[in-house]
Amino acid sequence: MEIFAVIAFAVSGITAALRAGMDFVGICFVAGVAAFGGGTIRDLLLDRRPFFWVEQDALLWMVVLICLGCSFFIRKSHVEVTEKWIQIPDAIGLGLFAALGTQVALIEGAPVAVALLMGVISSTFGGVLRDTFCNVVPKVFADHQPYVILALLGSVIVVCFDSLNVTAWIGLLFAVSITTVGRLVVLSFNISIPSWRT
Repeated sequence: MEIFAVIAFAVSGITAALRAGMDFVGICFVAGVAAFGGGTIRDLLLDRRPFFWVEQDALLWMVVLICLGCSFFIRKSHVEVTEKWIQIPDAIGLGLFAALGTQVALIEGAPVAVALLMGVISSTFGGVLRDTFCNVVPKVFADHQPYVILALLGSVIVVCFDSLNVTAWIGLLFAVSITTVGRLVVLSFNISIPSWRT
């Protein structure tokens, strides 16, 4: 699941970097911060060493290869890199990292509130860093669509299943499905949260 989460956010980072007109170094950098940013902050706050991408250094090579493959494919195919190229993998990464971040925190013995926070941080900060480095106001703060709420929902599901002593992978799968499908529904029907009045 962690591999799929890294892939999903890396693809969203590659797409965002291509839309911003970056070169290959920029693409790799943005893909890296998108893929590893949230999980790294989670590991820092939980005082986990080594970081998950240091412990599994194959993830670094995988992201570089994905950058090469995606960049080459998108440039050669002359397809239009639309916003949906970012949103769909971002929704998948949101669901995966929300569930995994919460599960990691529970394994580390964190209290429920901290585990929920770690799920939200793991799943949202990669996207925040990606948008920031692409000189875009992070969508999590500006698009008025449920994002953090869905990440929190996935985290709550993992905590609930864990408290019921249900096999971990069942809770993870259920949480990922609900969060990812929920985000895709939000995007498909343009569901938004009322904005603050100025």
